[in-house]
Amino acid sequence: MRIASLADFLLQRIDRAPRASGQRQPVNRQIYQVLREAVWSHALPVGLQLPSSRYLALELAVSRNTVTYAYEQLISEGYLETRPGAGTFVADTVPDQIGAGADSAPQAAAAGDAVGLSARGAKLVGLAGVNKVQWGAFMPGIPDVTLFPNKIWSRLQNKHWRRSRPELLTYADGGGYMPLRVAIADYLRVARSVNCTPGQVLLTTGIHQSMDLVARLLGEHGDRAWVEDPCYWGTRSVLQSLGIETVPIPVDAEGMLLRPDDLRHPPRFIIVTPSHQYPLGTVMSLSRRRTLLEYAAARQAWIIEDDYDSEFRYGSRPLPSLQGMDAGARVLYMGTFSKTTFPGLRIGYLVVPEALAPACTTGLAELYRGGQMFTQAILTDFMTEGHFASHIRRMRMLYAERLRLLRVAIALEFGASVGTSGGEAGLHLALCLPDGCDDLAICREAARQGLIARPLSRYYMHAATARRGLMLGYASVPNEQIGPAFARLAALIRAHWPAP
Repeated sequence: MRIASLADFLLQRIDRAPRASGQRQPVNRQIYQVLREAVWSHALPVGLQLPSSRYLALELAVSRNTVTYAYEQLISEGYLETRPGAGTFVADTVPDQIGAGADSAPQAAAAGDAVGLSARGAKLVGLAGVNKVQWGAFMPGIPDVTLFPNKIWSRLQNKHWRRSRPELLTYADGGGYMPLRVAIADYLRVARSVNCTPGQVLLTTGIHQSMDLVARLLGEHGDRAWVEDPCYWGTRSVLQSLGIETVPIPVDAEGMLLRPDDLRHPPRFIIVTPSHQYPLGTVMSLSRRRTLLEYAAARQAWIIEDDYDSEFRYGSRPLPSLQGMDAGARVLYMGTFSKTTFPGLRIGYLVVPEALAPACTTGLAELYRGGQMFTQAILTDFMTEGHFASHIRRMRMLYAERLRLLRVAIALEFGASVGTSGGEAGLHLALCLPDGCDDLAICREAARQGLIARPLSRYYMHAATARRGLMLGYASVPNEQIGPAFARLAALIRAHWPAP
């Protein structure tokens, strides 16, 4: 390109119409953007001398400052360069040849997918279980956040804002806000029979971060973890993303069923939900609990206890934790406030054996640079003033009624032709379907009609052993909507019912 034609090049690409608010960028910015794109695309060749700012301003009929702004910005970013006594030139921005690495790039991308994910990353994304919609009938695992005591929370929040303590607005110290760790330790000792001191309680953002911390600090790439089959999809995702091999162990009416061949190959981790198995809802028997604890102690395995939905049991008291029975300090206990308050709070807790507490506290701070001290202070008051316990009692009664209404709706539509699992606790139940029933297709069609259900088969690691069914959450569905919503879902189920 000749220097004289640069003005024409710019004039063809600059919008000179009267400027309306928000409709056009300033001319100096437009000149900068046009020149930058021209250098990047090699429309302006390397080494080309640009006209002086004074000359180009005259040609464009703009002020010299307008052109100077564009030139100076492009020089600072490396697109242009000045040569003393010579002028302004297009800089050499062509990247160096990488050599053999450039040839291998397409193969590296192919190992993941078209956007260049690693094989591990592609697997994580391809098997993701997260739902785009997080509210409505029958979304599992979601409490009724519309009934959370917002006025009480707001009052506590305002109290802390008025105090405006600097230590609550900075990074978390070690394991989190100590008064909350004290409150959680007190609560767990009474409600869950957990043996712990406040120093053993670490505050995390939830089960995923707790699992990630434990696997990173106690596991090595290639270690094995026993996981319940079926199990929570997030458990598998976290472990597999860290290079931990997940070994499926079947679940029956007494919980994790250990087979002789399993016992001959000790894992590094044993992941269980003994008080309320997710997703089937079974309770681990006392004999199975003792077997796990004795085996872990003998083989130096770590048991990770996910105490999922333990607060919500209907018709009986919550069962004590596995950690409370552990005499060998092999159990790491995880919980969260997502179901007992609201999921967006993102506060969970990890109780570690006393000997691990210092290292885990340091690891938590080093890996995740924690915060949320202000929110943790609010939650502390919410617990110590009794509001947390009152809210749980209120919601337990409400959820028990909604569970009853869902069971009535199921019986009305199907009688005894379908069974359910997991209706004694938690926020969902599993509706069992015949083997020939496509639960994936039912869920896809339900989504198109504004209904949410998770396919039970997706919680199993292998399709050959997967049971068919639907995960139905009832906690966030208003009482009067449960019957009509399930009637619509039942019509979809009948459309996919296998022929006799």
